[in-house]
Amino acid sequence: MIKSMTGFGRAEYQDENKKITVEIKSVNHRYLDFNIKMPKKFSFYEASIRALLKEYMSRGKVDVFITYEDLTKSRTVLQFNEKIAAEYVQYFAKMSQEFSIQNDVTASVLGRMPEVFSMEEPELDEEEIWKGMETAIRRAGEAFSASREREGANLAADLDQKLDGMLSLVAQIEERGPMLLQAYRERIEAKVREVLQDTQLDDSRIAAEVVLYSDKICTDEETVRLKSHVSHMKQVLTEANGIGRKLDFMAQEMNREANTILSKANDLTTTDLGIDLKTEIEKIREQIQNIE
Repeated sequence: MIKSMTGFGRAEYQDENKKITVEIKSVNHRYLDFNIKMPKKFSFYEASIRALLKEYMSRGKVDVFITYEDLTKSRTVLQFNEKIAAEYVQYFAKMSQEFSIQNDVTASVLGRMPEVFSMEEPELDEEEIWKGMETAIRRAGEAFSASREREGANLAADLDQKLDGMLSLVAQIEERGPMLLQAYRERIEAKVREVLQDTQLDDSRIAAEVVLYSDKICTDEETVRLKSHVSHMKQVLTEANGIGRKLDFMAQEMNREANTILSKANDLTTTDLGIDLKTEIEKIREQIQNIE
């Protein structure tokens, strides 16, 4: 099943100590481009997160949001920096001696000095954090992939309908070929009769002229290739994901054939059909840009 490059997935992991929330959303992009936003203290997980996400996507501009909530009552602890406090005491004593002033430093005064006391969080269990984060990412990735598949199914149905419309236009162009040749033959015959004032015409000369004309306006090769491209594209739409680039190339080939048909068109109806054909191909190309 094909996948759209537009998708969204959200999931949470929670235990008695923490809650991790992951959101993934994406839009169209030529390549795979990640933008991961998470607490700085978890930045060392980024390489692992990228590798994990690649299991669920191959193209698109992907925004990933990861939040972490500590559910313990308090993980912060008060830390006493004895070394800093000793240096303060040493310098206060030195100042008292050097400037002949009283050293009235008390424990409460010392405790108010910068860096003597600090609030710190204990070290996190990196392995335990990653287990929770991986679980949340995989759940979000599965939801994200499912949303892309749903959108991909809608794209496939729309493309299939547009391809059927293309086949209808190609059939009309093919139908006009013999009619145009017959009309041209009749015009040639009428012109020759008018010039020669004679009903005895050289059928072989007229047939040769019609053959030369048919070479200039014949679109059989282009219509055959277009039908082949349509059939192939319908087949590709049933394949697995990662077909966006292949479909885009096929649409370019279809556009070339349509351009050739327009260049050969010598009547208004065929020109209109060729323009409609190019319009449908352009619509198909726009939709293909959404496919992974």
